[in-house]
Amino acid sequence: MGAASLRKDAEGKAERAGAGRQMSPVRRVATLALCALLASCQSFGGGSPNVTTIAPGTLRPGLGADIGAKEHPRVVATYGGVYKNDGAVRAVASVVGRLVEASDDPSQSYRITILNSPAINAFALPGGYLYVTRGLLALANDTSELAAVLAHEMAHVTSNHAIERQQRAEARELANKILTNVVQDSEQARQAILSSQLSFARFSQAQEFQADAIGVKTLAKAGFDPYAASRFLKSMADFQAYQTAQQIQSSAPDFLSSHPNTPERVDLAVREARQVAAPGIGERDRNRYLSQIDGLLYGDDPLEGFVRGRSFLHKALGIGFTVPAGYLLENSPEAVLASNGDGTAMRFDGADVSSFENLADYMNSGWINGLLPQSVRETTVNGIPGVVGAAITQGWSFRIAVLRIGKTGYRFIFASRSPSEAFESQYRDTLESFRQLTPTERARLQSLRIKVVQASAGDTPRKLAIGMRGVEPSRRLSFFTVLNGMEPDEPIPAGTAVKLVTD
Repeated sequence: MGAASLRKDAEGKAERAGAGRQMSPVRRVATLALCALLASCQSFGGGSPNVTTIAPGTLRPGLGADIGAKEHPRVVATYGGVYKNDGAVRAVASVVGRLVEASDDPSQSYRITILNSPAINAFALPGGYLYVTRGLLALANDTSELAAVLAHEMAHVTSNHAIERQQRAEARELANKILTNVVQDSEQARQAILSSQLSFARFSQAQEFQADAIGVKTLAKAGFDPYAASRFLKSMADFQAYQTAQQIQSSAPDFLSSHPNTPERVDLAVREARQVAAPGIGERDRNRYLSQIDGLLYGDDPLEGFVRGRSFLHKALGIGFTVPAGYLLENSPEAVLASNGDGTAMRFDGADVSSFENLADYMNSGWINGLLPQSVRETTVNGIPGVVGAAITQGWSFRIAVLRIGKTGYRFIFASRSPSEAFESQYRDTLESFRQLTPTERARLQSLRIKVVQASAGDTPRKLAIGMRGVEPSRRLSFFTVLNGMEPDEPIPAGTAVKLVTD
């Protein structure tokens, strides 16, 4: 989790921040500004031997290189730092040179960083800064799929997409400001702003389509299987569906998304590949790739705690809790987040409370906007002292709890626009599940890693999925098939390399 945050809090170094300030207008603008710079690929739901610099030429001077150099430290910090794994570095380095030579601009240099994040993502910054997460490396099943991702990101760089997107965003923001200040008819202003948003969305989608098309051509020219792009896009879509299978999803299309929907991109990738060659031509190199990612860290970094199904467990801090059925947990460097399909969200993090004699004083110290003073009361959860309260602000209802262990206050914040008895019950159940782990439980907590094994005669996905860890038993088969790009009843030839996730 926010284990980095929790460690700072425990040492008395964290800044006080709260529900009312978690996303201030200033932070929103900073976040949007960074997003505008990132020519980001679709994400679902990590000197240095870890940063590979390929230098057929030198980084071009100018705006692009300046932006990339400035934003690089922020990206690395946001995604949990640089991931240190020699096999992963070799897997990336083995394809980059070939792709650069086959690209539209072989003189462009690239700095490729593997990020210590379980998210499945890849993106580019101006100046040749490319990023792939270890989560993406774990999902890929051969060298050509990794090459497809990198070729797509290189296309963003050679096409100057990030700079174009930033310029377009700035122009749109100025136009919207003028409209809202000048146009008196609020409905007319709203429609004009919506129109500009749609135009920007289409512009970004066009960039993604262009990068897909260029990437496939580069992939084929470099000697890799041109159909790898469509395979990996499908794997990402399957993984997204797997992650959200237990949640109620909105049927409304996200028409302001900066990415085309996956079926469109898969169709485009297949069409582009067919113009190059028939299926079966081009290098895939499955066995070598899987051997390079054998032992790769999977899921959460142990320093950030572990998500195991609906439970969050932190070995170093010795704490854990469980969210109700229907919630999807997400661990980030700042906090543990969860949400369900009914519009309820939860945040769990830590704060330094060493300067407060009692938790009621901390609750009333001003870090929560809209706090209802009469709701604040002290409590105890599984022998741990705490305080609970409620707040209402900007149309949201909050239920807040702070539980104290030593100098650290562990904070639960539940939020809903339509609070109900179910909302209250889910908040209480989660809070009451918070506990300190026993020494035995802490000792048994181990990191999840990719383990590559060779299938034996008679092996099937159903049989091999039994060895998967980190998910509930009922989801092991789905997890195995998504991670390996297989069907549940598909026969697996003896000797085929497959990925398991084990501890």
